[in-house]
Amino acid sequence: MTGPSNHPTAMKIAVIGQSLFGQEVYCHLRKEGHEVVGVFTVPDKDGKADPLGLQAEKDGVPVFKFARWRAKGQVLPDVVAKYQALGAELNVLPFCSQFIPMEIINAPRHGSIIYHPSLLPRHRGASAINWTLIHGDKKGGFSIFWADDGLDTGDLLLQKECEVLPDDTVSTLYNRFLFPEGIKGMVQAVRLIAEGKAPRLPQPEEGATYEGIQKKETAKINWDQPAEAIHNWIRGNDKVPGAWTEACEQKLTFFNSTLSTSGLVPEGDTLPIPGAHRPGVVTKAGLILFGNDDRMLLVKNIQLEDGKMIPASNFFKGEGSSALELTEVELAIAEAVRSAWQRILPNVLEVEDSTDFFKSGAASVDVVRLVEEVKELCDGLELENEDVYMASTFGDFIQLLVRKLRGDDEEGEYSIDYVEMAVNKRTLHMPHQLFIGGAFIDAEGAKTFETINPTDGSVICQVSLPQVTDVDKAVAAAKDAFENGLWGKISARDRGRLLYRLADLMEQHQEELATIEALDAGAVYTLALKTHVGMSIQTFRYFAGWCDKIQGSTIPINQARPNRNLTLTRKEPVGVCGIIIPWNYPLMMLSWKTAACLAAGNTVVIKPAQVTPLTALKFAELTLKAGIPKGVVNVLPGSGSLVGQRLSDHPDVRKIGFTGSTEVGKHIMKSCAVSNVKKVSLELGGKSPLIIFADCDLNKAVQMGMSSVFFNKGENCIAAGRLFVEDSIHDEFVRRVVEEVRKMKVGNPLDRDTDHGPQNHHAHLMKLIEYCQRGVKEGATLICGGKQVPRPGFFFEPTVFTDVEDHMFIAKEESFGPVMIISRFTDGDIDAVLSRANATEFGLASGVFTRDINKALYVSDKLQAGTVFVNTYNKTDVAAPFGGFKQSGFGKDLGEAALNEYLRVKTVTFEY
Repeated sequence: MTGPSNHPTAMKIAVIGQSLFGQEVYCHLRKEGHEVVGVFTVPDKDGKADPLGLQAEKDGVPVFKFARWRAKGQVLPDVVAKYQALGAELNVLPFCSQFIPMEIINAPRHGSIIYHPSLLPRHRGASAINWTLIHGDKKGGFSIFWADDGLDTGDLLLQKECEVLPDDTVSTLYNRFLFPEGIKGMVQAVRLIAEGKAPRLPQPEEGATYEGIQKKETAKINWDQPAEAIHNWIRGNDKVPGAWTEACEQKLTFFNSTLSTSGLVPEGDTLPIPGAHRPGVVTKAGLILFGNDDRMLLVKNIQLEDGKMIPASNFFKGEGSSALELTEVELAIAEAVRSAWQRILPNVLEVEDSTDFFKSGAASVDVVRLVEEVKELCDGLELENEDVYMASTFGDFIQLLVRKLRGDDEEGEYSIDYVEMAVNKRTLHMPHQLFIGGAFIDAEGAKTFETINPTDGSVICQVSLPQVTDVDKAVAAAKDAFENGLWGKISARDRGRLLYRLADLMEQHQEELATIEALDAGAVYTLALKTHVGMSIQTFRYFAGWCDKIQGSTIPINQARPNRNLTLTRKEPVGVCGIIIPWNYPLMMLSWKTAACLAAGNTVVIKPAQVTPLTALKFAELTLKAGIPKGVVNVLPGSGSLVGQRLSDHPDVRKIGFTGSTEVGKHIMKSCAVSNVKKVSLELGGKSPLIIFADCDLNKAVQMGMSSVFFNKGENCIAAGRLFVEDSIHDEFVRRVVEEVRKMKVGNPLDRDTDHGPQNHHAHLMKLIEYCQRGVKEGATLICGGKQVPRPGFFFEPTVFTDVEDHMFIAKEESFGPVMIISRFTDGDIDAVLSRANATEFGLASGVFTRDINKALYVSDKLQAGTVFVNTYNKTDVAAPFGGFKQSGFGKDLGEAALNEYLRVKTVTFEY
């Protein structure tokens, strides 16, 4: 709108002032139909124009930037001439820092009106908002008055008031009321003038005050006063100029003060403050200060003498913190924000991570501009002005921004007490404490246990041993994250984005994770890269893709005539889940269950096996770096009898996912029923049959038969517990198997040519020795192996038994180790061998090798197992459901079916 308006009450207005407030008033006046004939604003500073002038120039409105309006007490004729040429009927001064001569003030027909951020006559002067807070006023507000030759003494046109909240600062009071309502007030005042209804009410002298401009040198804290007065002084100077004191041989400026200290205990590091009634105390909540009445106040942020703003709780801490690793999308956002900084800071040749926003010339108006630019760049992300002050360097600002984009608006700093170890040509950084509510902490009573390296029996490190109280803390954190946290508020697509990021981080740390698996679980490193870790990454990526595809359905039902009905179902997360993980694939088993659990929107407490805790704790660290909100994932390494039992019994846990023995699974199932009828899925023991027919590809059958037993040292839930070999090829099959076994290299799992590493832990090694001794005692033929390898560590020889009869212990019970159990069956007797294969209470997996497709289909149809492999073995995939029959459990991991284990279906019926 550049020409005169036909609005019946439109006026010609000169806007004199500056800032975003001035810009907003200018824009609203134009929308009201008034003609802004000219804008008078301040000269450009460091090459940057004021927002009011910028907007007016875009609109084609004449803009004047006088450095001064008068000289030697006399108005400058050139200034008056340029002003009078505009023909303004009213001057509007929304915010003006310049002294405007009375010749200009009185020139228009309607005179001039000015905005002032206090309830005049109280707090005349330039620091009115500061003094409203410093004096502890319960009411604040603004005045719009007719300008005269006094200092904020003109007749009142309009006033509006608001409540001053106990913890208001200059910024919060301004942003909540003075800015938005002030704009409306200025527009309303102009409307009243245009309609001839504007009052002129003389200001009363009673209650009038005048206070000078608050400056840094006058903002020093006087400690000889009550806590409330100190609090008012701090908040009244927040953010500018900043209330300060001297302590620790430097000037400290305090921000974000509160008198809400209920429940705070002044325990922590003391901060001596000269002149203070008592020393300050640095706590986890911030800095506790004391007035001369012994009451407490809390300060949350401190600015150091070098200008760096820090959380007050970190005053005595170092600056080290773990930086987030940015995704490609986040890196692109960072570069866009860098360009915004460059535009705001034209005098900076190149914005680097160390570039300080304020030391580079930015002012408070630039803070607002940066916040608004970020909002546009980041789809409406809301930043506070305080965020810019808290992270004034570009690197810190990007870290803060990314944390907010990921849904974690805490300060983002976390400390991890790593165990460091040089292994596999790298330095491992391994967390060893409990992970609860987004923090690594010691167990109750600082209890620990040793985790052992199975390669040599040495102690890797001490790991925190959780107690019942720790389980309760973890469940409480998970429940709070589910019910009140950001996890339940973000969209399903954003949830998937976080899981994709977690998978990316796992991939970036793939070699470190695989090395930890080799160190802690004895996994062969090359296998750990591909399977233990590789499949874990694939699992999280697969379920990340499911997050926004979990959907219900609409169902036709009988109508309630003459009305109609609509029935729909919703799939919802169940809540807090407990996941109990075995020791054979520590990370992969965690991933199989946790990925589906999180994709469905639940929160989780993970209990890794006590003998293999380290990759789970490293995984916990990666969830922090990925930006998974605090409390969503919690990890408690410890005993099943304590941690697992408490999770099964806990009334706030709504689902248990367990992989382990059938005996323990039955106990968990009972506990889940008795406690709160919680949902449960069980992947239990197995004695998986593998049937090898004479018409098979024998070379492949030998190769896959070896893998079916010896893969991952036999510590494999679907390992072929018993091989049935057709009589006519039995001897040749055994000969070839023994030949291949003798080629296997048993050795250090970190060596690249190792085929077979140590068993997971000493107790399991002893169990295998006893298992083989029993097989020999019952009459099975031990072809090779059966003994511990004579070297340090928990190594066991790959073992082959033949002549195993159906009644024998080793024919019925799984070894969970590198023990091949071979039995013959009569040529052509398919039904007999099927009967023997199914004569077990287990039904996890099975396999068949044959070239006859009809035979393969018939056998796969008859085998009573959750998975049947045909001419292959161990071929699991993240998209294929996995789980057992009979006493091998129920419920599924992997595939779409796994999601249902962590969802509940709600039916909603409408009538209309």
